[in-house]
Amino acid sequence: MIVLLSPAKRLQNQDIEIDANLFSTPVLLSNSELLINELRIKTVEEIKQLMSISDDLAGLNYTRYHDWQKNHTIKNSQPAINLFFGDAYKGLDAKSLDTKILQILNNKLIILSGMYGLLKPFDLIQAHRLEMGTKLKNERGNNLYDFWRNDVTNELNKYINKTKSEFVVNLASNEYFKLIDKKQLNAKIITPIFKEEKAGKYKTIAIFAKRARGLMTRFIAENNISNPEYLKAFDYDNYTISEEMSKSNEMVFIR
Repeated sequence: MIVLLSPAKRLQNQDIEIDANLFSTPVLLSNSELLINELRIKTVEEIKQLMSISDDLAGLNYTRYHDWQKNHTIKNSQPAINLFFGDAYKGLDAKSLDTKILQILNNKLIILSGMYGLLKPFDLIQAHRLEMGTKLKNERGNNLYDFWRNDVTNELNKYINKTKSEFVVNLASNEYFKLIDKKQLNAKIITPIFKEEKAGKYKTIAIFAKRARGLMTRFIAENNISNPEYLKAFDYDNYTISEEMSKSNEMVFIR
């Protein structure tokens, strides 16, 4: 079983204890360099307009793009799981996992990325901001979906075959998951959905759903799950499976 998760816009060094021998290099790093070359020719104002961000964030990322180095080492980079710090990663709370569970996580989790295409948790990356929905024109098309779709789908299939995974658990946001060419994927897709009860109705609330995706990722790693039937036992943060709301390819969890 492979788990897909989105990256986080918020970055923070969490100092997770990881054996340096386990660090890896993003498999599509040469493609990332092509994107960096496109971003480096943009002014701070152009970055601000492209990404709809503040002056300060535009200036920060202008500097990041120019500081970016293709040779990723432990001196200039951090493992992806160390750096991402959004709501899903707070739910995952990798810092509290022991070495054995982190290794399981590394074997199961794939993080989709606008800058790197796809990442394993221990892949070394450098600080950046490049959301998948960014309409960055490049040599392959008008956006990052055009740039990444074929390569990411092919690499994901390679990893599916390598790990003999029959299922992909989609815990990524729609923005990132639509990157994948689902018709070409060599595994069945299972999508967990998380809903909250409000005034007698169940609704998906973004901030809670993001955290729940991280919690589900943790649950899968801690229990080394390969069969999606066992996902139904997920009960972190008081979630329970709703068989009535669920479908064959969607598992709905409510609280």
